[in-house]
Amino acid sequence: MDLRGWEERYATRERPSEDFQTAPTPLVVEVTKYLTPGRALDLACGTGRNSLWLAEHGWRVTAVDGAPTSIEILRSRASERGLAVETRVADLEKGEYRIESSTWNLVIISYYLERSLFEPAKGGVAPGGILLAIVHVAEPGEAPTEHRLRPGELRNYFQSWNVLHHYEGKPNDPVHRRSVSEIVVRRPNLVRNDR
Repeated sequence: MDLRGWEERYATRERPSEDFQTAPTPLVVEVTKYLTPGRALDLACGTGRNSLWLAEHGWRVTAVDGAPTSIEILRSRASERGLAVETRVADLEKGEYRIESSTWNLVIISYYLERSLFEPAKGGVAPGGILLAIVHVAEPGEAPTEHRLRPGELRNYFQSWNVLHHYEGKPNDPVHRRSVSEIVVRRPNLVRNDR
């Protein structure tokens, strides 16, 4: 679905609706229980299910999405819960959000695929920080598409990073049914050569 389709989807649903998933992505919960809260960037955040959960658990979150209504829903939910979440409306496919270099302790790309986003997202992770990505993959016998990677493709974007988790198959998320590729990687610490 393109950005206009997502905006229409968010704008035409009654709020608060169970259609807007509010439980965080299980992998986000699992990974962050081992991390010290810091700065988190949630790219293509939708209505903020991960952003809100992270903020509730001490993270300083910036949430970015191209659909203005999704950001409006996120802001409303954050206000209702008394949470501070910095939000931005930006079309990530057009590069409208500049990711600050080496700034984020955690970058999340959950159920969103824009291949050109991987390099800037990697550049935004602080040394020793974590990037978590979940994307849909083509089913057996199906060709990859603009919104689905080939099986095995996601790992290729992170060859020089420390892979903490990689999984392909049925999602562990009740909102999604199609096969996924998940990866959690740690940016290597910078090594200085002081000769």
